[in-house]
Amino acid sequence: MIIVEIIICIITGYLLGSISFGYIMGKETGVDIRSEGSGNIGATNAIRTMGVKAGIITFLGDFFKAFIPTFLAGYISEKYLGNSADLSYIIGLITGVAATLGHNFPFWMGFKGGKGIAVTAGVTVAIAFYHPIFILIAVVLFVIIVLITRYVSLGSLLVPAWAPFAYTLIFKRDNEYLVYAIIISLLFTALAFIKHAPNIKRLLNGTENKLFGKKKDGGQSNEN
Repeated sequence: MIIVEIIICIITGYLLGSISFGYIMGKETGVDIRSEGSGNIGATNAIRTMGVKAGIITFLGDFFKAFIPTFLAGYISEKYLGNSADLSYIIGLITGVAATLGHNFPFWMGFKGGKGIAVTAGVTVAIAFYHPIFILIAVVLFVIIVLITRYVSLGSLLVPAWAPFAYTLIFKRDNEYLVYAIIISLLFTALAFIKHAPNIKRLLNGTENKLFGKKKDGGQSNEN
């Protein structure tokens, strides 16, 4: 029965994650976001090509399409399907990974999606819902890193990408399935680094664009 539950969660998470709010907002405004700006479907490119309002809607859409299935998967698993809290946490994480994969590699867009930071943030808030202090600390750290370095990509790689893993180690170290929880949590980190490979290269070369800075040749802002 648990296998069926996991399969349903994976399919549901992926399909919801594959909904591109950036693309939808572009359609509403007559813009194909894939051919504008950086070509990315995330909130940053939505702001760049369609304005702040479209960018905010895109971010919130991407955030909640991960938050909702992740939170509900764990909640329903424990409260209504009779699974332990430890197992329900694993199921929530799996659903979150599926949503992130859907965002990063949507089948209906040729598997070319965003970079997964907004959806990872949604997953993090879902799994840490009952520990708001962790969420607050993560947000503050992200803001501090971005303000000090002016690199949004660096803040994304150092905070949201590691948040599920950090939360698991801090609050779920007594989980019966800790090894699995750690492995699944690290998948968020791996996906973020894979999708941000060009940003990492530019950071190392000193050619990554800074927030509110002059655009550098070959540079490109971080996308969600």
